[in-house]
Amino acid sequence: MAIDLETTIVAHRGHERVVLVSHDEDAPAEVPLVVDDPSTFEPKWARYVAGVVAELHPTTGLIGEVATTIPIGTGLSSSAALEVAVALALVGDDRVDRRHLALACQRAEHRASGVPCGIMDQLTSLLGVAGHALLMDCTTLDVSPVPVPDSTAVVVVDSGERRELAGSGYARRRAEVERATELVGPLAAASLDAVAAIEDPTIRKRARHVVSEIARVHEFVAALRAGDAVTAGELMTASHASLRDDHEVSTPALDSLVARLTATRGVYGARLTGGGWGGCVVALTEPGALDGLQAASWTVRPSAGAIVEPV
Repeated sequence: MAIDLETTIVAHRGHERVVLVSHDEDAPAEVPLVVDDPSTFEPKWARYVAGVVAELHPTTGLIGEVATTIPIGTGLSSSAALEVAVALALVGDDRVDRRHLALACQRAEHRASGVPCGIMDQLTSLLGVAGHALLMDCTTLDVSPVPVPDSTAVVVVDSGERRELAGSGYARRRAEVERATELVGPLAAASLDAVAAIEDPTIRKRARHVVSEIARVHEFVAALRAGDAVTAGELMTASHASLRDDHEVSTPALDSLVARLTATRGVYGARLTGGGWGGCVVALTEPGALDGLQAASWTVRPSAGAIVEPV
């Protein structure tokens, strides 16, 4: 779901370059309108700006300032938020085809970081619906809003373990899942019986995670629509176990935090969020269940996602 933490760009358009400053960064991002290789730009955050410029080929630049309430490097999609904000600032029109723009931002991240990320983060930011999570098919880009019950709270808790997908095993996991697809066909249509026949134990585990996770997603949607927070929470915790055991992207710090949260009264379930290898855990709780938690945390609400406002 798109959350009510945000990255904002306030800018003036009509310049020969894209120049952005940020209170969270020591150096500005300065990008020409013609970019060959976004991955060469410094500082590193400028690579995401350059990636968007390279994909959109704008005829005019902008000068502005970036501000964010999203904690960086925690698995809350700060890079995707920056890409979407830059893209909308360059386009300057809220009537743009948002699925097309999400694909451009995904390609921008690929070129900027070398990480073969999926499209979930960019599409969520651009197609968010207030009060709703999104059921998303990443092959068709079909998106269906799912109401989040008012009787629940979504709390993000920082593990304190920083993460950077470019230095993680994310690309290797992607390759392993693609290998599984070569063996049994598209995993969205594969059965657990077909997965069990994969000889390579590592590829088998990766495929089992994907196939079982797809089933959990649909069960989770049904639970939310039925207002069944208990079942929804159990599915989140089962998802974390699969991420830990079959996909192997968790860490001891994340596992310990999930265990501590799920043992807390009023917490229905919890799982890591983001690509893994550190960052945050997201918990589904009774409202107020984690008030006073001795860790950095944010109670987040499903928002309408990215918008353009004239200044």
